[in-house]
Amino acid sequence: MNSTNKTLLATAVATALVGLGAAGVANAQAQEKCYGVSMAGENDCAAGPGTTCAGTSKVDYQGNSWTLVDAGTCAEIELPAMADGTARMGSLEPLDRDIPS
Repeated sequence: MNSTNKTLLATAVATALVGLGAAGVANAQAQEKCYGVSMAGENDCAAGPGTTCAGTSKVDYQGNSWTLVDAGTCAEIELPAMADGTARMGSLEPLDRDIPS
């Protein structure tokens, strides 16, 4: 392999690595906490009183537990209606619904 080919290969590898790193940063920045959308035991950290961290929510769609979702999608996540027929939606802030007794 001549020096020109080595240089081109090194440049290609460096460009690919930079691209992968940038994609990782973009993915990390493109997430937000969405409250009230996780199933029982499938939340990310901080599920409110009575829970300690990830995987400790007690009920489905617990309003004070959150899950990381793609930025801008929280309110668009389709959830089943509550028992009284009221629409259930995700929120960027903790909710006072579906809190275990």
